[in-house]
Amino acid sequence: MAVGSEHRPNYVHTALARFASFGDREALVGGGRRLTYPQAADQVRAMAATLLRHGVAPGSAVLVMVANAVEGPLLQLALHLLGCRSMWIAPVTARKEIDEFVRLAEPDVFVYDARATDSLGAQLHADLPGVPVFCLGPGGAGPDLTADGDVDATALPTDVPEPESFLQTSGTTGTPKLVHHRQGFYAQILTLAQNFVDAGMPVLRHLSHSPMWLASGQITTLFNLFTGGVLVLRDDWDPVRFIETVEQEQINSTFVTPPMLYEVLDHPALDGADFSRMFMFNVGAGPAAPTRLRQAIDRFGPVLRIVYGLSEAVVICAQPGLTDDPEHPERLRSCGRPYGDVQVEVRGPDGTVLDPGVDGEVWVRTQLSFSGYYGQPELTAETIVDGWVRTRDIGHLDADGYLYLVDRVHDMIVTHRRNWAIFCRPIEDAIADHPEVRAAAVIGVPSDTVGEVPHAYVVTAPGATVTADELIDLVSTTLNEMWAPASVEFVDRLPLNRSAKVDKRALRDRYATDHPAVPIGSGT
Repeated sequence: MAVGSEHRPNYVHTALARFASFGDREALVGGGRRLTYPQAADQVRAMAATLLRHGVAPGSAVLVMVANAVEGPLLQLALHLLGCRSMWIAPVTARKEIDEFVRLAEPDVFVYDARATDSLGAQLHADLPGVPVFCLGPGGAGPDLTADGDVDATALPTDVPEPESFLQTSGTTGTPKLVHHRQGFYAQILTLAQNFVDAGMPVLRHLSHSPMWLASGQITTLFNLFTGGVLVLRDDWDPVRFIETVEQEQINSTFVTPPMLYEVLDHPALDGADFSRMFMFNVGAGPAAPTRLRQAIDRFGPVLRIVYGLSEAVVICAQPGLTDDPEHPERLRSCGRPYGDVQVEVRGPDGTVLDPGVDGEVWVRTQLSFSGYYGQPELTAETIVDGWVRTRDIGHLDADGYLYLVDRVHDMIVTHRRNWAIFCRPIEDAIADHPEVRAAAVIGVPSDTVGEVPHAYVVTAPGATVTADELIDLVSTTLNEMWAPASVEFVDRLPLNRSAKVDKRALRDRYATDHPAVPIGSGT
């Protein structure tokens, strides 16, 4: 059954027509393959024809477990060409979460990458009796969607249900959810891509580590293909390989999270590396410390672009051409201004719009927002209110429309001292200002007298001699003693979740394990 009943011209036909307009340009690079736009279009149609020939009906629910393979975006377009509901699950997802997704999805079809080194796809297939299976690559349990075959384009149906996708969240707030995106989401990507081309922007050669099971991966991948760029896909993250690929593939666009950026900045391989072609070095999926951004600006030039978005509203704000502007030094802490058609409001607990400079919850409205959480109508109703998406992020707008985020709602530190709210981001930035600090993450931990106090996990540079007391004093001086961590713990690295964001949930679990039922004192 199809979740959406809306019928409109399928966006994939427009995308394939756009592919044809790009001539013989190279389109996709990855996994030892290099595909031109004609080859990419042919494979989209061939995949759709293979699925159709083996009984996959338009509108089917298709569970997909594929990493950042070169065929991933082509599979998405093929499924949508048939009006299917694609349901993307990360191969790195915990098995209990996968089982819950399968229960929610009730898939008609399963697709997995038979070339993957783990056997999770084959195991899952064994637990889906009666569900037809297809594979990317030979040797799997079903037909190989990458195999060459004759395609009769006239045999592909044109009157199909509205294509839809259900994408996995990053898991920052707990068990990931299935975020529902309908055709309007993809039509808006086409519009943004056309606006980019019409503005005379350069042809992108984009290096992507963002898989298709994330909404950010969907927009990154499809935007670059819809603009006629070259998309270079890499699955596993390695800073040395990243630097080498930028040079070898003449990369002029990429996206990294702050922890990934820090690894690049700190790696000796960066010395002498050629980043001169870089046009747009996107940094997002979490806050980057101003100190590290200054280092990046010094090394790469004014090509950094801060981006802010969610699985539920993929691109909210952007700040391109980042510089350390002496007239506005605070903007290194900003995620920029609303992007495209996005509207942003900061609201209080009662839903009233707050004045510039006042912290509250960020609400957004955009055609790139999601339609709801699949199988969770109550959570959907709490999150989408009169067409506005509640981000659960805390921040404020300035008089010029720049958005500043200070915390997630669930990360806010609740202290009874003076009834103040304490946010993690300013503390992390203050600690990261120390020249021997490479990264910092702050969580709220129990206190037997004031509710919660900040606890900082800190990664330092090799040979660093900075002490916990020095960092606590630094925060007290930069902010005030109310914000000073009650304790500081030095670690070799910060845990990252499947989206390469700092995993504060893992840090809270670690703290609870290391300090069972031992409340901290006053924090002074």
